[in-house]
Amino acid sequence: MKRIKAAKLRYPLFVKPSRAGSSFGVTKLERMGDTDELAAALFEASHHDWKVLVEQGIDGREIECAVLNPVAGEEPKSALPGEVVLDHRTEDDDQFYDFDSKYTDSEASHVEVPASLPAETLKRAQDVAVRAFKAVDAAGLSRVDTFITKRGEVMVNEINTMPGFTPISMYPKAWEATGVSYTELITKLIEGVLR
Repeated sequence: MKRIKAAKLRYPLFVKPSRAGSSFGVTKLERMGDTDELAAALFEASHHDWKVLVEQGIDGREIECAVLNPVAGEEPKSALPGEVVLDHRTEDDDQFYDFDSKYTDSEASHVEVPASLPAETLKRAQDVAVRAFKAVDAAGLSRVDTFITKRGEVMVNEINTMPGFTPISMYPKAWEATGVSYTELITKLIEGVLR
């Protein structure tokens, strides 16, 4: 608790393992001062990684950008940004895109590509995603997840260097909406490695 206060983090907080995916071990904390809840969240996250993150929640929409750069030295490109929309959410609901929403409840969410935002905002999200990709010297493919606040600010949430790649995953869906089929996407990646 002392470290959270010292960092001046505001609730809600998310406690999560540093290097796990698919929302394994992620807990959302709503109330300040509940040490038992914080301890349980830290313990849960520690099952998935020895390094645990505590992050301040952001009041914004999570917009995901598929970035592709199969050939070293070429400029990365971003597909149309997409958004996972939680279908069971009500105005006061604290639901977040957890493991169950992603994998076990087929009615919990759906994907919208492009995200329902002004074209200028989508373009800014794409630009930020490409800059983030380049900043970490990424290669091949990544999905850059951003938050877009009510004021239109674009903030990088995380970079998934090995995003889901099934036909129903956001990454290929975003490229499909941009005009690159699943087969073409795989071909571009293979040909890029062979160059």
